[in-house]
Formats: sequence, C-alpha cells, structure tokens
Amino acid sequence: MTDDERANGEFEAARNRLADGLAARPNVSELAADAIREVPRHRFLPESRRSAAYDDRPLPIGSDQTVSAPHMVAIMASELNLREGETVLEIGTGCGYHAAVTAELVGASNVYSVEYVPELAERARENLEATGYGGVSVRQGDGHEGWPEHAPYDAAYLTCAAPEFPDAVVEQVRAGGRLVAPIGGASQRLVRAEKREDGGLVESDEGAVRFVRMQGGE
Repeated sequence: MTDDERANGEFEAARNRLADGLAARPNVSELAADAIREVPRHRFLPESRRSAAYDDRPLPIGSDQTVSAPHMVAIMASELNLREGETVLEIGTGCGYHAAVTAELVGASNVYSVEYVPELAERARENLEATGYGGVSVRQGDGHEGWPEHAPYDAAYLTCAAPEFPDAVVEQVRAGGRLVAPIGGASQRLVRAEKREDGGLVESDEGAVRFVRMQGGE
C-alpha cells in the first residue's frame, strides 16, 4: 500500500465516523449525513489543514475566511430539506466544500454560488472540478445581489452572517421556497425562512451560531 492509499483510507474512515456521528443528531437528516459522507472535505482545504479535515469544527481557508464545521453544513442542508433536482443559490462559496455537499443533494448543475473574494472563487472552481463537482456554477461578485440570471431558486442559503436576508436573494427565491442564514452581528442566530406568496417571510429561530461577516453591500 502506498502512502497516498494509506492516507486516503484514513481520511475515508475519519469521514465515515464523522457522518455516523452526525446521523445520530436529531437536527440532521439521513440525506444530509450521507452527503457529508460522500464529500472529501480534506481536498477542499489548504495542505496545512488537511490533518484536521474531519474534526467537526470550522477551519481557516485563507483570505480571513473559514469553512464551516461539518455539523453546521449538515444542519443547514437539513433545514432546507433539499431534494434532487431543486435549484439552489449559495452566498459565500469559500473553498467550495458546502457547495459540494449541496450538489450531492440536488445535483451539481443545480447549484449556483457567489463568492466575494476573487482568489477564493477561483480556488473553489478548481476544488470543485478536481473532486467531481465541476457542474457547480461559481460567480465572483457581491452576494447581496444574488445571481438573478438563474432565478427563481427553490432554496437559498448564506455561509456568512448578515443583518438580515439580502433583499435580492429573497426576491430570487420562488414563493414557497426556503432560505437559511446566520442573521445578526456580534450575536447571531441561524434563521430558517419560507417565502410566502406575497413575498414576505415566515421565519423560525434555529439557535445561536457564529459565522464570519458577509462582505460587500456597499
């Protein structure tokens, strides 16, 4: 067995342990846990961080940004109740890991992601292509504007904290669609929302969280 084969086996075993633990949580769906099981998180991380890839915690990815803890990715996917074939808007691509988990649930060609930092957007494209999720569409730009060309979306989520759901993102989700985001500033709550026919939101508070702040909006 080569060193690479041994390392890949160790990563796979660690990923399975992580997914098994997430599957036992009441707020994580079986589908979300299975998606976590499929995505090689270590391949989305800087080389220096790969040994911690399957620790259930956020990790730095450069440009003062982090990749969310796997349990938070799984919780957000569960709250959105994502289904195969639905179109999803992600705000904050980061390294591309969360988009890959979403792609496992809805199909890579149905995921549209916006990243503010040019270097991260390019790296995310490379990571997604290298891991078999090249069908995910990544645009560099201000997430406050969403991605109107592909609207309406069945669901949308933010991987960064905002004072409220950005108006453009809400507008680009269809009536009956779902949104999830960390809402707040120094103190943040994970908020799930469903869009009403009149364009308003029915919101529920899913607990305290801590995310990096959303950039842009000037």
